[in-house]
Amino acid sequence: MKTDTIFYRLFQSFPSIFFELINQPPEAANIYQFSSVEVKQLSFRIDGVFLPASNAPSLPIYFVEVQFQPDSKLYSRFFTEIFLYLDKTKLRNNWRGVVVYPTRSIDTGETERYTELLNSQRVRRIYLDELGTTPQPSIGIGTVQLVVEPEETAGTKARALIDQARLEIADEAAQQELIQLIERIISYKFPQKSREEIAQMLGLSDFRQTRVYQETAQEAKLETVPFMLTLGASVEQIAEGIGLDVELVRQAAVSHLLASEMSVEQVAEALGLDVEIVRQIASDNLLSEETAQESDTTN
Repeated sequence: MKTDTIFYRLFQSFPSIFFELINQPPEAANIYQFSSVEVKQLSFRIDGVFLPASNAPSLPIYFVEVQFQPDSKLYSRFFTEIFLYLDKTKLRNNWRGVVVYPTRSIDTGETERYTELLNSQRVRRIYLDELGTTPQPSIGIGTVQLVVEPEETAGTKARALIDQARLEIADEAAQQELIQLIERIISYKFPQKSREEIAQMLGLSDFRQTRVYQETAQEAKLETVPFMLTLGASVEQIAEGIGLDVELVRQAAVSHLLASEMSVEQVAEALGLDVEIVRQIASDNLLSEETAQESDTTN
């Protein structure tokens, strides 16, 4: 689940990384939106989908699966979800499937019934440890490769990526978002180390104290709430996992579910909350939106 979250954040914040992985121009990301999609008739959700813009019907939909644990039923589930989605949606775009593995040894899914698909151009399997090495890969590919970097060299590689981010990414918020993701990858590699030790390892101790870093960190964490809800995590589990206050996570969860056209009663039941609490959060959200609109009008 931790690795899934990392890739979700990477693809959501830096979709060009995905297109680099599949040897497409990074600029292709400008025509796509990465999200999870729901098939309401069947009550299931596909977590990683790149949908092309509505004015680009000739471009394919990309279904992405990140798999870091052996799963014999991966391909049966993957193709079932794809074909059900294609059957129920009104979209007429073609499709491609991409499965990302850390190593070939994790690719243990049953393939006999899907040989033609897997050998076709429709499906691509990517093994991160086989991406190859260049003197200085793009910052996107380098960040993805950091996931499978040996512990002995991970710290050095991460520091180099952070330096590269500071040189190449002009947008301060985007730069800090990527640095936070690099830091998160390293923290997963060294779970025995404290946050302070990780920051010291990466030379981020002073950087972490900046207001922009702290604001960006909180926003980035809250953006993972919808995805973690789809994995069945409770509000309390999510709050503990991302290190934020339960109330902040609860507000984000309620806002997300209300935006997905669930009723107040359905949201309350899904999250185990009192209906009045959900109504209050919905009311606060509406007030915040109205205040923001008034501010924009004034400016």
